[in-house]
Amino acid sequence: MPYACKLHVLCFQFCLPSSLNIFCRVSDIINLLSDHIANQIAAGEVIQRPSSAVKELLENAVDAGATEIQLVIKDAGKELIQVIDNGKGMSPTDARMSFERHATSKIQKIEDLFTIRTMGFRGEALASMAAVAQMEMKSRRVEDEVGTHIIIEGSEVISQEPCAAAIGTNIQLKNLFFNVPARRNFLKSNTSELRNIVDEFTRIALAYPAIAFRYFNNGTEQYHLPIASLKARIIALFGNSYDKKLVPVSEQTDFLTIHGFVGKPDAATKTRGMQYFFLNNRFIRSNYLHHALVQAYDGLIPKEHFPSYFLFLELDPAKVDVNVHPTKQEVKFEDDQLMYAYLNASVKHALARNNIAPSLDFSLSPDIQQLPSVQLPQSSKDMDRVASGYLSNSFSQKNQAHFIDKKDGLIRWKEVYEIAGSIPEKHLTQAEIQAHNPSQTVQKSALSGGAAKQNILLVQGTMLVTTVKSGLMYIHIRRAQERIWYERLMSQWEDGKTASQRVLFPLNYEVMPQDEALLLSLLPDMSRIGFDISHFGKNTFVVQGIPSGMTAGEEKNILDELLEHSKNESNKALEVNAHSLLVKIAQRMASLQTDYSQAENQQALIDELFACSQPEFSPKGKKIFGVMPKDDLDALLA
Repeated sequence: MPYACKLHVLCFQFCLPSSLNIFCRVSDIINLLSDHIANQIAAGEVIQRPSSAVKELLENAVDAGATEIQLVIKDAGKELIQVIDNGKGMSPTDARMSFERHATSKIQKIEDLFTIRTMGFRGEALASMAAVAQMEMKSRRVEDEVGTHIIIEGSEVISQEPCAAAIGTNIQLKNLFFNVPARRNFLKSNTSELRNIVDEFTRIALAYPAIAFRYFNNGTEQYHLPIASLKARIIALFGNSYDKKLVPVSEQTDFLTIHGFVGKPDAATKTRGMQYFFLNNRFIRSNYLHHALVQAYDGLIPKEHFPSYFLFLELDPAKVDVNVHPTKQEVKFEDDQLMYAYLNASVKHALARNNIAPSLDFSLSPDIQQLPSVQLPQSSKDMDRVASGYLSNSFSQKNQAHFIDKKDGLIRWKEVYEIAGSIPEKHLTQAEIQAHNPSQTVQKSALSGGAAKQNILLVQGTMLVTTVKSGLMYIHIRRAQERIWYERLMSQWEDGKTASQRVLFPLNYEVMPQDEALLLSLLPDMSRIGFDISHFGKNTFVVQGIPSGMTAGEEKNILDELLEHSKNESNKALEVNAHSLLVKIAQRMASLQTDYSQAENQQALIDELFACSQPEFSPKGKKIFGVMPKDDLDALLA
């Protein structure tokens, strides 16, 4: 068949209805997805877990102009997520249309996409939720006498009818992922999912202190947040301890407006979590901006510590793209470097304005003021001796400061040492000499016939070297401490009941709202190794006892690290966390300072290490000690 005829037949085929298109029926493989499947796929992007639904529903309530919002959670959001607001509500038509994909009141033309100041605008959230859950909504506007009641299951509208309803919207999401069991099976433990829900609630509550919020979990009210200032909202969410930890930040320019609070340097912690950036009242994540803020604390906080901040950035929406990710937490700025510079300078200015940034102090230290050379008057003899010295002549005679003869200078410098010789010499103890130059002590001991006592050498404060029959043994101090502590704690764990060392002053330990449930789940395991911790209510715990051998005052640091470690563990590790919990505590205990310049401490470490059931490897599997044979030592000097 000629090519033109083939093309004519092909065009004719595409004009026929699909039922009559007998030529291509076998080869056609591309089909349009049904709305139900398309919504389920969209749900995979927008509704990843219960906290994602909480975020979308709370944002809708904020956009509706609500002044009071309630969040009700059951079974970590798997059974019920309910959001009640007193916003403007919806008409019957709008209520039905809100469940359609890409149905939104925020965008009419493409230019609107670059002037977005509301929270939600894609029009996918409710449709995605309806595809994977059973939803029920009641909504009424102030001008309507009755509201609208809609029930939807798996994208299918079960019913829509008028009903009595309060002004605003009451929406319930039940049995999330009931028709996608694979997705439900991949959800994390209730503790983890609940922590994510509280995360989203906290971000919205922080961004809108002019809105009253209430949060109920399994029938218990967890938060009752009235309308307040930003500082009062921070204190209500994170505890009264933040009342004196916050430094106000306020800068306004033509390009960017920054306001909010940053934490004082002494409030920095080893764990993340108290870092909040809001761009046009929308929570965002930005490692670039985080780096700019941390750099402002350079020299003020220890390494591996994180400052807390609650900062609001106001920027022209046309200069930022919030449409990068479905969750809208990742953004792109038109000028990243300018944002970095403004933020860094604003935080530095705030710290300096509140006398927190370091400043030069030209006053003498009280210790220097007490020195005899400062307090005692200078005698005429001392003045004559200094005036006749080499240094005085070099800098007082004309042109001598720029010409110093090398050979003559070496001779003349002896005069300086003679003057310094009049200063009383400090006598070092034998222990100080050994700490500064232990090799001489070991060599002297060996030459004097002290071989009956084992010689141990401390190398750069991190290793011990000692002699054995086959050569030299070197021991990694930190890993040895970890092994010793791990076996000690494991022994206490297996016993089931461990005597707790009571602390003199109980510690009030406050955690972030999302970490409260996590720490509660860890308490039974921690009590088995000697921690006596009780829940005091509203994110507060009281530490009354610690494991025997732990240094008092380290409780907060250990608990901080345990929480951060547990956040990153898998479900299995959280459910059976004995090993990971003990390893983390052992690592923390090993980091405590011990003076290993003392011979008795060195010997005690070696004795305890080789009393362990597995002295060769640390709990993390790293080698603790090694032996260098005598033949290898001889080869070094060959």
